[in-house]
Amino acid sequence: MGLLADILASKAREVAALRAVARTPTAREPIDAPRALRRDGGPLRLLAEVKLRSPSAGPLSRALTPAARALAYARAGASMVSVLCDAPHFDGSWDHLAAARQALDAAGLQVPLLAKEFVVDARQIAEARDRGADSVLLIARIVDAPTLAVLARAAREEGLEPLVEVASEAELEAAMTAGAHIVGVNARDLDSLAMDAARAARVLDRVPPGVVAVHLSGLRTPADVARIAAGRTDAALVGEALMRQDDPAPLLAAMVEAARN
Repeated sequence: MGLLADILASKAREVAALRAVARTPTAREPIDAPRALRRDGGPLRLLAEVKLRSPSAGPLSRALTPAARALAYARAGASMVSVLCDAPHFDGSWDHLAAARQALDAAGLQVPLLAKEFVVDARQIAEARDRGADSVLLIARIVDAPTLAVLARAAREEGLEPLVEVASEAELEAAMTAGAHIVGVNARDLDSLAMDAARAARVLDRVPPGVVAVHLSGLRTPADVARIAAGRTDAALVGEALMRQDDPAPLLAAMVEAARN
């Protein structure tokens, strides 16, 4: 599996370390993620991502701290902020997630956070909850269908509605069997890093009515956002395009405006 194999090997070590540390629970009530992302006849919702490095793009802007970038995204109109928690491949951190939560709360901004991690164990979900996440990414490709269902149930027990990432019709079926209420379709292959917008569009069209459908990867311009907004998709994630900007607010604001048209 190449890149994925490397990532999953590191996750096994990280989970072992997490299990050795006691939780620090939070009494905070998570924000309703499906409600934040569901379009309901309005404009396309945008998820803006905090990601310091990408296997496909290399190092990205560090002009803003993760907390400051999360604030910039929220103030520019993001409906949700995604924070990378993987350190070895994305320079992410659970601390980035916690800092983003603290900054948004201090500013009085009720914008939900997605913990973007390669989840293979319920202990990672617990950590996401404790660090201030409102949703957690579950990637169908990296676990079998029964395990995906177990992890989805564990997320809901923590009060987090998972965003289940799929890339194919078979993975979409596994997500539906797991009871997913939010499904993200990744246009990028997680191992080869190749983009396939046509495949993503085909799978998005098969997301059942009532399930929040999210387009993942590949959007760089307001015109790209407008193209997705013309379809039935509820929301779209924008990552590298914003992370290349030392000040992401102007580009994100333009994308938010394009999402209304």
